[in-house]
Amino acid sequence: MNTRHLNFKRDGFVLSSLVSKDFKLKYRRSVLGVLWSILNPLLMMIVLSAVFSFVFRGDIENFPLYLILGTTLFNFMAAATNGGMMSIIESASLIKKIRINKMVFPLEKVIFELVNFVISLIAVVIVMLFFQVAPTWNILFLPLLLVYMIMFCTGLALILATLTVFFRDVIHLWGVVITAWTYATPLFYPIQRLPEFMIAIMEFNPMYQYVTYFREIALWAQTPSLEMNLVCFAMGAITLVVGVAVFNRSQKKFILYV
Repeated sequence: MNTRHLNFKRDGFVLSSLVSKDFKLKYRRSVLGVLWSILNPLLMMIVLSAVFSFVFRGDIENFPLYLILGTTLFNFMAAATNGGMMSIIESASLIKKIRINKMVFPLEKVIFELVNFVISLIAVVIVMLFFQVAPTWNILFLPLLLVYMIMFCTGLALILATLTVFFRDVIHLWGVVITAWTYATPLFYPIQRLPEFMIAIMEFNPMYQYVTYFREIALWAQTPSLEMNLVCFAMGAITLVVGVAVFNRSQKKFILYV
C-alpha cells in the first residue's frame, strides 16, 4: 500500500516536472510567451476564414466560430498524439538511467497539450464575444468532453509511442494520417456537403463526434444527447484500453530499441 502511494506520488511529481519543463522549452526566448497559445488559433482562424468563407459563407452561420471550435479541438488531438508518439524515444537517456513508470511520458504530452488547449479557449471566448454568441448552460458539458478527449488522446499516444519504438517509419506515416484526417473531418466545411455514403462513414470518425459535441455546446446551444455521450465515451474508453494493453505488453522491450 505504501509502495503504491509512493509510486503515485513520484509519478505525479515527474508529470508536473515534465509539464513545467515543456512549457519553459516551448516559450523560451519568446517575447509573447504563453500568449501564442491564444494568438495562434486566432491567426489561423482569420487565415482560414478568409479562404473558406467564400466557399461556405451561405451555409454556416458564424463561420469563424464554427472554424475555431473545430480546429482548436482537432489541433489538441494532433499535438497530443504527435508529442506522445515521440515521448519514449526522446526520453531514452532517462529510461536507460533510472527505473521509472514509462507511461508517464506519453501521458505528460497529453496533459501538456490539454493545458495549451485550455489556454487557447480564451481565443474561442474572444471570437464568441465578437460575434455576440452568448454561452448557455450547455457549456457545462465541456469538462465531460475533455474527459473523453483525454481518454482518446492518451490511448492513441500510448499506441503510437509503442509502435514508434519498434518502427521509426510510424513518425512519417502519422504525419500523413493527420493530414488526411484533417480534411476527412468537417472542420472548415459542413457535413451536408458530403455524399450520403460518406456522411454514414463519418459517424465512425471519433474526431467528428468530438468536434460536433464541442460545437453543440458552444455554438448551437444544444444539449448533447445520451447517445452522443455514450458514443464519445465508448470511443475514448476503447482507445484507452487498447493503448494501455499494447503499451504494457511491450514496455519491457523498450530499453532494447530506444
